[in-house]
Amino acid sequence: VYFILDVIEELDLSEIESAALLRDSRGVRPYAPAMMVALLLYAYCEGVFSSRRIARATYESVAFRVLTGDQHPHFTRINAFRKEHLSALSRLFLQVLVLCREAGLVQLGHVSLDGTKVQANASKHKAMSYDRMQEADARLTEEIAALLEEAERADVDEDATFSAGDGSSIPDELHRREVRQAKIREAKAALEAEARRGRAERHRELAEGCAERAETTDDPGHRSRNQIRAKKHLERVAELLEDDDDGEDNDPPFTTRDGLAKHRPPATQAGKPKPRTQRNFTDPDSRLMESGGLFLQAYNCQAVVDSATQIIVAAALTNHPADADHLAPMLKMTTANCGAAPSHLSADTGYWKVGVAEQAESIGTQALVATERKKRWREDDTVTSGAPPPSLPPREQMQWLMRTDAARALYARRKTIVEPVFGQIKEARGFRRFLLRGLDAANGEWSLIAMTHNLLKLFRHGQGVPA
Repeated sequence: VYFILDVIEELDLSEIESAALLRDSRGVRPYAPAMMVALLLYAYCEGVFSSRRIARATYESVAFRVLTGDQHPHFTRINAFRKEHLSALSRLFLQVLVLCREAGLVQLGHVSLDGTKVQANASKHKAMSYDRMQEADARLTEEIAALLEEAERADVDEDATFSAGDGSSIPDELHRREVRQAKIREAKAALEAEARRGRAERHRELAEGCAERAETTDDPGHRSRNQIRAKKHLERVAELLEDDDDGEDNDPPFTTRDGLAKHRPPATQAGKPKPRTQRNFTDPDSRLMESGGLFLQAYNCQAVVDSATQIIVAAALTNHPADADHLAPMLKMTTANCGAAPSHLSADTGYWKVGVAEQAESIGTQALVATERKKRWREDDTVTSGAPPPSLPPREQMQWLMRTDAARALYARRKTIVEPVFGQIKEARGFRRFLLRGLDAANGEWSLIAMTHNLLKLFRHGQGVPA
């Protein structure tokens, strides 16, 4: 508790304090922003995430009572404060990271990248596939028409049973079906728009590839063919986005604010969602993901961890289940957060993609990414030395590098760097489900989790306990 109070004095809370001062507090008991921030940070460190549990702890826990000065904010105030200042709270991650660097807990010699699936605040049973949406819409249309016909017939005949109340349930049944159909149509339209934009984005990427090949080739015929293909792809983009408010000149819609790839709904050539493409009614941004043999309505949480003391140097979140597109943006974020690039970055087979080694090398980092699943090395496995031959394809070059003694020794530490961090977050603190809904809100909550993980490491370091 006293450590958190000392940390709060070192943090710049001017953004939160300025926003609080602008509010009209008449009729509302004010609480000091610094106290509310300290309350949230300490609660997250202790694995208490629910606003109701935090509010109850201010009565039942001596530590919480010391932290709040024996004040007892209502859980609605705690929840409102977290939601209102979530962006500012997530930006405190960098300030805490600076404190960790000043304490010597970040060395950037070897960092490890991995992702973990965390359940969204939504049930997978509240999702519906595109083909089921179409079937449900058609069925509800028929049921609504039948109810309208029955109600009209009852009114015309002035049936005695209807006046007695048996038919009075028709308006309620009609309203229920109309509301249900409106929600399904809204979700169906949003899914169609998302699939259309995803297909347009794919054509835009193909056009850029064709244009790049046209500029780099010396063959006039090859150049001409690629220019024609690029033009056709761009025409297709314009056709798909003709009725879309986003337009083709806006930023790519399938990238998070941190540069991570977002999930693109599988779409047909015409830009329609494929039959089994799903959308969740509770949290439309979340996606169905596989984790440990189970399917969860979840988000993909990414973290880059320094090998020295398991400090998280970069944290981000996306709804794209696969990890292959996340290495470059996470490495870029690490460099921006720390002001320098790490010497080595290790990642498992999920991050392998042609070009990742070159992207990492461009900022001064050697990427060690497994290209094959291997539980352990055997004595008869091939061992290489030196730089891989330039004539080898990218995948074989990485395999050559990963079979050197130095790379094997570094990569063997990967599972002891990043995976224990997820264990500490999920098992020790019990964070297995987001409280907030939506991609941006979940991203802010994941930043809070990563920040408080670093605070715990910093606290133990100050106490002389191994981090």
